[in-house]
Amino acid sequence: MNNHSFLASDGQGNYLDKKVNNISLEYREYGDHDCDNSVLGDSYLRSSALKSAQQGDDIKAIALLSQLIDRHPDNAVDYNNRGLIYFQSGELQEALYDYNTALQLNPNLASAYNNRANYYAACGELTAAIADYDQAIDLNPRHVRARINRGITWRDLGQYEEAIENFEVALLFGQLQGHIWAHRGRTYHLWGDWNYAIVDYRRALTQLSILNSKNDALSCQLYSQVDIWLSDLLFP
Repeated sequence: MNNHSFLASDGQGNYLDKKVNNISLEYREYGDHDCDNSVLGDSYLRSSALKSAQQGDDIKAIALLSQLIDRHPDNAVDYNNRGLIYFQSGELQEALYDYNTALQLNPNLASAYNNRANYYAACGELTAAIADYDQAIDLNPRHVRARINRGITWRDLGQYEEAIENFEVALLFGQLQGHIWAHRGRTYHLWGDWNYAIVDYRRALTQLSILNSKNDALSCQLYSQVDIWLSDLLFP
């Protein structure tokens, strides 16, 4: 994996780095035919899996989600969540299997396309990644994380103009602006437009510093990376 930042999907997205540390799992409501005790048990398993993943205990989180899958083998969301944790733990083939299964069960699950695209990007299959990001955005045009990830992938492909246009559209949704400015700045930097890069880096640092104060580990990581990029630019 390279050092670029991608965003995985949580309750509707969570991946600005190819290795995600702060996980949020999606939920699925069950029908009236499920008994109250079963639903309560499912909620407990899912919240326990989330807590375990956030604490870095991927083995326990995967085991808990596997229990949910045994109970509800037709639940695409649980497969998507388990795939995300497999991906975080470096078990890429297991992650791909779960993403594919999730999409077989629910072809309209935008977050699974985003997560599978992150897998493809991590493996260097950038064209396949772009196709899945496109699908995620077609299904959910407000999927800002997929838009950011697609912009990073366009940048990896050397398509800087497409990447910049992609980030500018992402900014219109008013979400994750610090991350967008960081990656648009990096794109300008690599493209040779250093003045715009400096402006975006400084905007990103200001926004990410606010998130750092809230103990957002992912934003803290990106803040450090942007600080290095800006220093490399100002003090080569």
